Amino acid sequence: MRPHVELIDAEDLIWHIAEFEHATGSAQQQNLCYDEEDGSVSARVKFTSDWQRPSGTHNALTEWYILEGEVTLGDQTLVAGDYWAAPKGVCAPAISVKKDTLILLFREYGDWQFEPSSVDKDFVREDQKLVVAHSSKMDWIDVESGSPMRFDLGGTPVPGLYIKMLYRDKKTGFYTRLIKAKPGWREHPLAHHPVFEEAYCLEGSFDYNYGKMWPGTYFFRPALVRHGDFTAGDEGTVWLLRCDGDLVDWYTDNAKVEMHGDPVNWGPDYPHTLEPVLLQPVRSRSIGAMDDPSYQ
Repeated sequence: MRPHVELIDAEDLIWHIAEFEHATGSAQQQNLCYDEEDGSVSARVKFTSDWQRPSGTHNALTEWYILEGEVTLGDQTLVAGDYWAAPKGVCAPAISVKKDTLILLFREYGDWQFEPSSVDKDFVREDQKLVVAHSSKMDWIDVESGSPMRFDLGGTPVPGLYIKMLYRDKKTGFYTRLIKAKPGWREHPLAHHPVFEEAYCLEGSFDYNYGKMWPGTYFFRPALVRHGDFTAGDEGTVWLLRCDGDLVDWYTDNAKVEMHGDPVNWGPDYPHTLEPVLLQPVRSRSIGAMDDPSYQ
């Protein structure tokens, strides 16, 4: 039960005490999108002191993307642009974080529970492993040859889009990737997907039917919600993007939603009344209203 969030700027959000068990040190988190039923969350976390936690297993697929600072995971040092993921039940090494480090935290299909341990849980599949990615050392792959999208089921690759795959579940197709659009990249029609899609803007800017994104802006869009008409800014754009399965584009031209009904006690003949509005997703104050709420 993640809400439809589109768009918010993380700078508009309040800080909460971070949800970490069995840790030493202090941290705060901004909840970008929170599932109050199962505890899934997408958050920005700031470590307000040096911080440590022993090896152990998480109660959810857990992913960290380092925005600023330094993280030591086992014997590996991670800096800005680096990433790690531990599927539920997979043992993650001991971790330490330097003060003022800022990360994106994603927790899927479970809450914050953590059990100190040195071994995987019995239910972990053979193919599920700890993943560490140093994205600055990875090559960008053009979308036409390296995309996880199922073009055989719908959609057309648009040249000028590039990816770095950070994580992919072989069984479910769930994936996390970096995606880069060249300056002025354009994809016109609105589209909908059979899976959820969420993104955090890391660099640059782009415009689309829900508004404008810049670094620090974010959306979480449930499956089958129409969106699109993308134009990347003059500097291009880079985002971190996640989907819970194979991504397929189903396009719509001339998209529009309308509200129908006969007014009963409101309208021009009833002073001081207001028209109803179309449903809109969660938006933060810096984003403002949609230019055209019917264009979705």
